[in-house]
Amino acid sequence: MGSKVPVAQPSPLWVIIHLMPTKKPHTPPKDFEEALKELEQILAEIEKGEVGLEESLSRYERGTFLIQHCQNILNTAEKQIELIGRKENGEIKTSPLPEAPE
Repeated sequence: MGSKVPVAQPSPLWVIIHLMPTKKPHTPPKDFEEALKELEQILAEIEKGEVGLEESLSRYERGTFLIQHCQNILNTAEKQIELIGRKENGEIKTSPLPEAPE
């Protein structure tokens, strides 16, 4: 009779799950100009393609935060703008900027 040839059994499949880090709160920049500068830097780094996927995702999240932060600053500034004009008697008058339709 012939001898049995051992057949290799498939090894168990191990699945490794890499959990994304929990979102940590972003620190807002000190002012609008600093936020824009950081946003431009993030965009340049991602566009160069020299940053790995995980780091790109992290910077994308930071960039999204910065965009929202800048938009909030602009919205606040827009609400503070007043139209300056003159009354009939020559006095300066101010009135709120009319709301733009959304």
